[in-house]
Amino acid sequence: MSKKLKAAIIGSGNIGTDLMIKILRHGKNIEVAAMVGIDPESDGLARARRMDVATTHEGVEGLVRMPVFNDIDIVFDATSASAHINNDAYLRRYKPGIRCIDLTPAAIGPYCVPVVNGDAHVEKDNVNMVTCGGQATIPVVAAVSKVAHVHYAEIVASISSRSAGPGTRANIDEFTETTSEAIRVVGGADKGKAIIVLNPAEPPLIMRDTVYVLSAAADQESVRQSVEDMIQSVRSYVPGYRLKQDIQFEVIPEESPLTIPGHGRFSGLKTSVFLEVEGAAHYLPAYAGNLDIMTSAALATAERMAESMLQR
Repeated sequence: MSKKLKAAIIGSGNIGTDLMIKILRHGKNIEVAAMVGIDPESDGLARARRMDVATTHEGVEGLVRMPVFNDIDIVFDATSASAHINNDAYLRRYKPGIRCIDLTPAAIGPYCVPVVNGDAHVEKDNVNMVTCGGQATIPVVAAVSKVAHVHYAEIVASISSRSAGPGTRANIDEFTETTSEAIRVVGGADKGKAIIVLNPAEPPLIMRDTVYVLSAAADQESVRQSVEDMIQSVRSYVPGYRLKQDIQFEVIPEESPLTIPGHGRFSGLKTSVFLEVEGAAHYLPAYAGNLDIMTSAALATAERMAESMLQR
């Protein structure tokens, strides 16, 4: 068996537990060595113990005291934006070079969307996985940016209210701010806007994402092909990621009254992409594609990091 790097997961809630199961089932270059929580009765810690993963309910302080900590190279943080800032600083007091993969909107490190800029960040000590909406939509914006200059991109992420736990609800403002910024920094748009909708429908609906991109005039078939190729790349680690309907185009003439804040009147190409994300149901229900895409992206990022570290 090839060597694997040891990883710890901080956060024993839905995201952390789903991530643990994904790594245990599919980890190629990493293995779960510790699960960290703050509630000794949490289902995540109980499941970890049943799967022979070492646990602590004393948070990051407990992790540092665990014997296995000296062997851990990668830490996934699935807590909250404010908690991650403290966790990262605390970990580096004891192991300065440890790698942190941040699944919160804290954004201490650079934004990382595996299919767009994952290779550029394999050596970073801390990378941020943006948000579920960002992971689902930024690849589309980046795909259009490969073909034409993108002036503005707006995304609407609709998720089941059942899949929005306390962490998600507490970080709504950070979600919109982080996603909007990452649309620009990673997606390549001059300006970005993000909206999240918590859908209370019963039975719960799977994650839906709408992406509107306003770009310079471009060949529509080239844009279509770029977007479809990107979708196939995302599907390599999120099989439930797919187009909901055909990509739509609208040519905006110069006399159009459409304006972009800070840009002025717009003319060019409007591209509309409608997506849905079905979860793999490793731990979470299939409708929770918003959480599944985060854990899948985090695992894909960690695998690239670990592969690079193991080749040294």
